[in-house]
Amino acid sequence: MKKTIVLFSTLALISLSSVAQNKDVKQPTDKAQVVATPAAPAAPAQNPDLSIKFNQEDHNFGNVPEGPSVSYDFEFKNIGKVPIIFSDVHGSCGCTVPVWPKEPILPGKSSKIAVTYSTQGRQGQINKTVTVTSNIGTKILKISGNVDKADPAATPTDTKQPAH
Repeated sequence: MKKTIVLFSTLALISLSSVAQNKDVKQPTDKAQVVATPAAPAAPAQNPDLSIKFNQEDHNFGNVPEGPSVSYDFEFKNIGKVPIIFSDVHGSCGCTVPVWPKEPILPGKSSKIAVTYSTQGRQGQINKTVTVTSNIGTKILKISGNVDKADPAATPTDTKQPAH
């Protein structure tokens, strides 16, 4: 038993001594001895093989009446060398609804992302975004404009006659 205690004590002393020595070891300062960590891979949008060109990235509807929805088609072309695959396209709120192609867009081909904004009950400025996520990165599309208050005369009223 005494030998076991002495053995464990010796191992503990050697371990502590080893740790203490490692703290005193100087790191190499010679540039030839320093191993550089590899650089992070380039963002996909920087790769010329992966590229998308929108005809327009923001659209202003101008003044629109409250009530009917307004829509705009953001047209684009795949000017890269690989197919574009959209993984997610979403509006900044529930009133902004995008519809995008679900199939890959081949190099040299064009398509569109249709964005519809619901004006019902939303008077005032429009400033919304659509986030487009694909295999080539993320792009932000913008819509803006102004929703004018609906004319009360144009709003349907209850035309039911009371029962006699």
